[in-house]
This record gives sequence, structure tokens and C-alpha cells, in this order.
Amino acid sequence: MDTKTTLLASAIAAALAITAVTANAERGPRGGGERASFSELDANGDGEVTMAEMAAHAAARFAEADTNGDGSLSSEEMIAARMNGNEDRLERRISRFIERADDNGNGTLELGEIGPSEERQQARFERLDTDGSGGISEEEMEAAREARGGRHGGQRGGDSDNG
Repeated sequence: MDTKTTLLASAIAAALAITAVTANAERGPRGGGERASFSELDANGDGEVTMAEMAAHAAARFAEADTNGDGSLSSEEMIAARMNGNEDRLERRISRFIERADDNGNGTLELGEIGPSEERQQARFERLDTDGSGGISEEEMEAAREARGGRHGGQRGGDSDNG
């Protein structure tokens, strides 16, 4: 993969990993936990979500959670992003997640340390892009949600896609 594709896949992986930590892959680190709407993801309004649009959305969500702007998420930043009344439980989950994913041992997570591998992310994107157009339409996204039957990623310990 070229550098641009690698960066895009990493940004998407970061978004997925952040959301997995909070036990709902459809929700971002915005405190309220609301789902990103299709129109939020479809930045150019063309009716399809591309890898680039997903990456841009993921990068914006990551930057929003990175309150000190150092390019990594500490457990405190992740907790602050997702306070939901279960602070102790969330803190333990996030601490365990950081311990498992912190490849360089610095106690924080950089974009490249979290989420599925580039290959797994690309395969996931290709499964969603059922018509092979290189973008995910709202219908394709809805079909994927329906196929999951309302299940949300990350319910198996917070790092089910890590690796």
C-alpha cells in the first residue's frame, strides 16, 4: 500500500478502536455517544462514503479527543471523551486497552498503535462496498448495520479489532 492509503487506513482504524473501547462501534468520543450520521461521513454529499471521508472523520474525532494536542490519547483523554456514569468501569477498560495496544510502552496510544491492521481494514471496507464502486453508499452502510442485527463492535473486551 502507498503512504496515503496507509494513513487513511490508520485513521479509520483509530476511529474503530476508539469506539470499540466504549462498547459501541457506531459511536464516537463525543461525550454524548451519538452515532455519526451518514451525511456527517459523506463530507462531499455525493451519496457515498469513501475511505478518504471515513479517514477525515476519524482524524477529526481523534483530534477532538486529543485535548492536549500531543498526537496521542491518554486514558484521561479517552475517559473525558466518553464519560457516561460508569467512570470506574470505563477507566479499567481503557487502562487494559492501553496496556494491550501500547506497542512502544509510553503509556499513550498513537494512531498507528490502535485498530485493525491495514489489511483487515481494507478487507472490511471492501465487504461494505458491495457494488465495488470504491465508496460506501448509505444503502450499503444500512445493509451492513442490518446484517449485524443491531450488534455493536467492541462488546468482547474492547479490542476485538486490534491487530
